[in-house]
Order: sequence, then C-alpha cells, then structure tokens
Amino acid sequence: MRYYIIAGEASGDLHASNLMRELKKLDPDAKFRCWGGDKMQSEGAELVRHYRDLAFMGFTEVLMNLRAILRNIQFCKQDILEWKPDVLILVDYPGFNLRIAAFAKQHKIRIHYYISPQVWAWKQSRVEKIKRDVDRMFVILPFEKDFYQKFGMKVDFVGHPLLDALSQVQANLPAKDAWLKQHELDQRPVIALLPGSRKQEISIMLPLMLSITEQFPEYQFVIAGAPSLPREFYDQLLRGSSVKMIPGETYTILSFAHAALVTSGTATLETALFRVPEVVCYKGGKLSYYIARSLVKVPYISLVNLVMNREVVKELIQQELNSANLARELHFILDKDKRMIMQKDYAGLEQKLGGQGASAKTAAEMWNDIRGLKES
Repeated sequence: MRYYIIAGEASGDLHASNLMRELKKLDPDAKFRCWGGDKMQSEGAELVRHYRDLAFMGFTEVLMNLRAILRNIQFCKQDILEWKPDVLILVDYPGFNLRIAAFAKQHKIRIHYYISPQVWAWKQSRVEKIKRDVDRMFVILPFEKDFYQKFGMKVDFVGHPLLDALSQVQANLPAKDAWLKQHELDQRPVIALLPGSRKQEISIMLPLMLSITEQFPEYQFVIAGAPSLPREFYDQLLRGSSVKMIPGETYTILSFAHAALVTSGTATLETALFRVPEVVCYKGGKLSYYIARSLVKVPYISLVNLVMNREVVKELIQQELNSANLARELHFILDKDKRMIMQKDYAGLEQKLGGQGASAKTAAEMWNDIRGLKES
C-alpha cells in the first residue's frame, strides 16, 4: 500500500514514525511519502518537507507567513495527486491538514486522521468539516470520544502513543553516571527546562526560566534543546550562563530529572508520564494571547489537567508567569510531600490514557480498513 502522511510538528513526527513501524509489520510492501521529520525519514519515508519549515506559532506569525503557507498547501495538493496514495494519514496540525482533507475528499482519496485537532478547546465548528471529509478518526485522549459523539460522529479511541514511545526510551536509557559525565554535569539533582521547540516561544520562555536558576544552587538546571535549532540560537539566550543545553535528548533528561519547568503543549504530558513534578508555563504575544483567550473553551492549558479534569499541575499563564511566581512554584514541587501527591496523580493519569499499544492498535485498524476496501 502507498501511505501519504502529513505531520507538522516534532511530536507528530514521533508518533507517525511509531505508527509507520507498526504498519510495516502488517504491510511489508508499504511505501511512505511524508511531510514530517527525521524520525519518519529514518523509518523509510520519502520526506517532502521537514516540519521545521512548517511550524508557525500564533496568529501574528501565521499572518506574516501566509504566502508561504498557501504555497505549501498548493504544492502538497499537487504532490498527493501525482503520487496517488491508497490512503492519506493526517497527524494533528489542523490549520494545514483540514484544508488538505477537504481537497483529498473531492478526489476520492481515503482519509485517516490520527491525533485529533484540539477542536474541543476552540474552533468547534471544525467538527463539521472533519465529519464531512474524514473517513476514520483515531483519537488519543479519553474525553475526545464523548466530545465527538455529541456531534453525531463515531471515532476510535486508541490510547495515547506517548506511552509506547516512553517505554521504548526507558528500555534503552544510558547509565545515569555515564550520562552525567558525558555532558559535564555533576551529582546535584537535575531540574529540566523545557522552553518549547520553536524559536519564538523559546525566546520568550527560556529567559524567564533562566532568571530563577541562581536561587536554587543545590540543583543543576539542564535545557532540553530542540534538535532542529542551531546551538548558536541557544548561546545568544544563555549569554554566559553555566546552565547546560543538551539537544535532542528531552526524554533522557526527563528520565533523570527531579523536577521540570515546562512550556505548555505535549511536553506537559510527557513530563507527567516520566513522573516528574512540573510547573506549566505559557506566555505569548499580547495580540495572539487575547485572541486565543476569547476563543478557548476549556478551563486548563495543560493536557495533564485536562485529562484529569482538575488542577494536578500548576499553570502559570501570561501575567502570572514571572520570576517570583516561578521560583515559588518550583520550591513547592521540590517539597517531598507535595511531590508524592503529584506523582500519585500521575499514576491515575496513565491509567486514563489507556495503557500501551496505541501505535499497534491504530496501525491494525488502518490496515484492516484499507485492505477491506481493496478487497471489496
């Protein structure tokens, strides 16, 4: 079978690559063409565009790059027609993927959507477009099935693929002492800094995170660097700071971390699944933030709190995100008793996410669907 897959972010690249691995077990003749990243390419996909060239954050940045976005959409449409896939697999990334879905539907291409756009948070009008254009929707958060059901749409809850990805990482971790030595770190407990994956958000978040490091001399801070960004970019923000930046090893850093400061997004869930106490941070441009705030329909910004439907981790948003509050909340999660409560909640979170096997389950559902159509 011929699979055309579109993922526009690092997390999509990760989950799509694991899906590809499972599809190959079922379909040894599988051929993949993709918009994604290094992980998808390493699984054998022909990479059309890298996600680092597609990631535009916030309303203002999207407007500034609208011409490039429209060019990419037009190129993608033409590329799909020329390649003639048996199925188009869309991975999150709704602003781009929903436009492609509408086009593919017109050309009678089978469409599977893996990892739902966050339509439950905002832009619920998109549900009607999904219902019209998508043949099968595979969701990874437990509350999403009930959400879609309210709109008369049946979707498949397959569990969260992060549980698969993290189990693979934990099975292949380096020895801690050797890892610390390799990166010239000492024996103090590690506090992970996860400032995001895009230049715009890192430029805002990282200086704030760095502003409190000297208040915690008994700990060492380590930045989880985005592998797609040059070291020089981080060096400009560090400006002589002794804090280490390690690119491309976020999961290893979290495996050895005692606590973490995390920019909102998938990383908040990843941190929780490593059982690392965290403070969730978000600060964006004023215009983008106030537009988003007027549209968002959920009480929390972190996936941890959304899945648990209560505040498990502290969220510092916009004006609340400052050095004083950040230091106070970090002190809070370093307390032994507070850590135990949070880690107990994390265990409940993992149960709600459905356990391991999401990638294999999704691949099986997709393969059976496509094969059934071919045989009918």
